[in-house]
Amino acid sequence: MSESRRIAVSTAVFGTATAVSRVAGVVREIIAAAVFGSSTALSAFNIAYNLPNLVRAVVADNAIGGAFIPVFVELREKGEEREAWRVAGMVLWTTATLLTGLTALLMLLAPYYIPLFLAGQDNVSSDLVVTLTRILFPIVIVLGMTGVITGILNADRIFGLPAFVPVIWNLVIILSLVYAATSSPASHQVEIYAAGVLIATVIQFLIPLPLLRARRSALAFRLGFGNPHVRRVLRLMLPVSLGLGLINFNLTLDTVIAAHVQDGRGPAYLNYAFRLFMLPQGLFSVAVSTVLFPEISRRAAQHDLPGLGRMVADGTRTIIFLLLPAAAVSIVMAEPIVRLLYQHGSFHAGDTSRVAWTLAMFSVGLLGNGLSLLLTRAFFGLQQPGVPTRVAAANLVLNLVLDLLLLRFGAAGIAASTAVVTSFNAIVLAILLRRRVGSLRGSETARHAGRVVLATAYCTVAALIWIPLASILGTGVLATFLCVAAGLGAAGFCYLLSARYLAIPEMAVLGSLLPRTRR
Repeated sequence: MSESRRIAVSTAVFGTATAVSRVAGVVREIIAAAVFGSSTALSAFNIAYNLPNLVRAVVADNAIGGAFIPVFVELREKGEEREAWRVAGMVLWTTATLLTGLTALLMLLAPYYIPLFLAGQDNVSSDLVVTLTRILFPIVIVLGMTGVITGILNADRIFGLPAFVPVIWNLVIILSLVYAATSSPASHQVEIYAAGVLIATVIQFLIPLPLLRARRSALAFRLGFGNPHVRRVLRLMLPVSLGLGLINFNLTLDTVIAAHVQDGRGPAYLNYAFRLFMLPQGLFSVAVSTVLFPEISRRAAQHDLPGLGRMVADGTRTIIFLLLPAAAVSIVMAEPIVRLLYQHGSFHAGDTSRVAWTLAMFSVGLLGNGLSLLLTRAFFGLQQPGVPTRVAAANLVLNLVLDLLLLRFGAAGIAASTAVVTSFNAIVLAILLRRRVGSLRGSETARHAGRVVLATAYCTVAALIWIPLASILGTGVLATFLCVAAGLGAAGFCYLLSARYLAIPEMAVLGSLLPRTRR
């Protein structure tokens, strides 16, 4: 199998597994919307979840993977297979030890720093946020260990199971939500919800372990503070952690600021819209970036900078091809999509309008966010994580300023701020990466993007069919389903037809997967 086809197949497998996971995540959010609506209890959960999630992003799964995979791949490229696995085991347990101490400290101090986040508002109970934070914080330890396991599997080009495991994670949380719906009051319901997240995270860690049973002795408990390769991983983790932490701190900052608007419902509106925003992100850009990351790391280990630049350019064109139409359709169809998925139970028409506007604003930055993910991984592969870290620090200031300027527009204004910041981030990272690798094939990518823009224009016009249909059929559940199905179907058909007519290369890649399946 050729390398390009193997990467395409791996991306398709990862994307399919991620698609199932994201659909399960949307189902989870639909049930949460029916149980909690846009209540302040749910806002308390979102704030509490974002705090350990921020720590997780700073020092756990993504940070560990970003620092560990390049070192692990480099050792294997040099033929040091045994040492690579020995380092993997030491990184696993050193990470678990450090995160356990950090988690215990942050759980203990929660009553002191939570009120600081919520100062100046009386909509969300700080006591409830403290309780939920303490329930959720142990996920940091588990996700840190999961990051190492996933990194090992990805380096071995195993993508399907790690991408599918979040389906189980979502299903466990859905069961906890169903159980929570039988309880009262709302504060007790969100505590059950938080416990479900913790249990699901432990199960998520356990499922892939049988794949590594042959390496059980290499992954036995041992600390690696004295190992030079482990120390290099830890040194790389510092800027990786800072960079990812700053990016995720933006989301936490957005959530906390949103608590001051729309009667404390702002965090709930942001969360509902963000989950839908992340659906195409997970299906496309996460799949492309995850599959390419080990390959980029191999190019870096081989000092093949032109090859690395070519791979990033190919990934960039693929992400543009996939995300630009997704962003356009998400903007023009935000209202019926939100109504179909969320407007049930305690979630009302007014909530639909606010979440739809928030989703549309998030979607403006969909392409920028997807490209940022790929470009950041390229710097991690080069073992230069300090570059995206410095850019993220500038973005943090820009995000704060824009949040405050656009706060009067509620959650939608905060989402618009995020869109601007992520787009700026992608542009700056592309310029800096080009200086290091020589070329990202900018002219070729610009021509490609022009054709994608034209195809996207056709698909956007086709998606607008939902408007006359809604005026005829109404806004009931079945009518909305038909409007969404017709809009998405028409948009997808017109986009693929236009892309084929315009000879966009990614259509050939998609076509190359089909004949072999038939044979």
